[in-house]
Amino acid sequence: MSAGRRYLRAGVLGACALATSMAVAQGTGYPGKSVRTVVPFPAGGGIDGVARLLAPKLSEQLGQPIVIDNRAGAGGTLGTELVAKAPADGYTLLATFASHAMNAALYQNLSFDTLNDLAPITLIATVPNILVVNPVLPAKTVKDLIGLAKKRPGELLYASVGSGTPAHLSAELFNLMAGIRMTHVPYKGAAPSIIALISGETQLTFTTVLVALPHVQTGRLRALAVGSLKRSPVMPDVPTVDESGLKGYESTAWYGLLAPAKTPVAIVEQLHRETVKVIQSPDIRDSLLKQGAEPVGSTPEAFGRLIRADIDKWTKVVKATGARVD
Repeated sequence: MSAGRRYLRAGVLGACALATSMAVAQGTGYPGKSVRTVVPFPAGGGIDGVARLLAPKLSEQLGQPIVIDNRAGAGGTLGTELVAKAPADGYTLLATFASHAMNAALYQNLSFDTLNDLAPITLIATVPNILVVNPVLPAKTVKDLIGLAKKRPGELLYASVGSGTPAHLSAELFNLMAGIRMTHVPYKGAAPSIIALISGETQLTFTTVLVALPHVQTGRLRALAVGSLKRSPVMPDVPTVDESGLKGYESTAWYGLLAPAKTPVAIVEQLHRETVKVIQSPDIRDSLLKQGAEPVGSTPEAFGRLIRADIDKWTKVVKATGARVD
């Protein structure tokens, strides 16, 4: 068979598969009932806020309720496992963030395959991680913090929203590049980690701009630097870690939506299409931008490539730092 005929045949088979998938979706009248969106972290964190922001409009688009179900535990892997093993019918989705890829680098015996058991729908938004400290800490710059950590190795405590989360590995990358040692204190979610930091139980954390912004504005936390390679539009006076001396440092969080693998292509495409409409609606875009997040709305394929690239990146960090799940 000639190469041209093979490509033609492949195209025909692909079109037939998509047509079959669309017929299945249309035959079931998807969605015919409420759609559960699992957030694998407690209420109050960045991804929880984003999921709840999108839910009402997505519910309008789909014509069915979107129910947010917080299933916290094990750095987000418990809720992710629930979705990975759920029926592939479009009625159980996963709203997660960058720890989804980090967990694949950290956990040796996950009960699911991060790349093969979940189907990307869309990258919702990206948001810089930000390094914040308790104002009592005598550090007003990244240079000050590194100097303090070198004088007090292991004494500075950094909070995270759990082992294997962006807060954890962002700090480990910081430790590695700065040649310092700070001690990890994991909490069960963003809210308790921020409460611990504000109370003085810990001294610093890497969190998202969305979570940190209101506390920085009220003076309860001091922002030292953002982890992206460019400054945040909502906090333009806060430098990047890169420009503060750690050249090449980059740690940016993302929020995304996934479904169980083998979910019919037509359902994934429908969810992608309707979710992107919500992300691009003026009020949702404005709300995300005001909170420091950059709306995206990528294709499922582009989101899948991002997840794969992040797994590769953080696997290298884990091997270099010895970071582990506590």
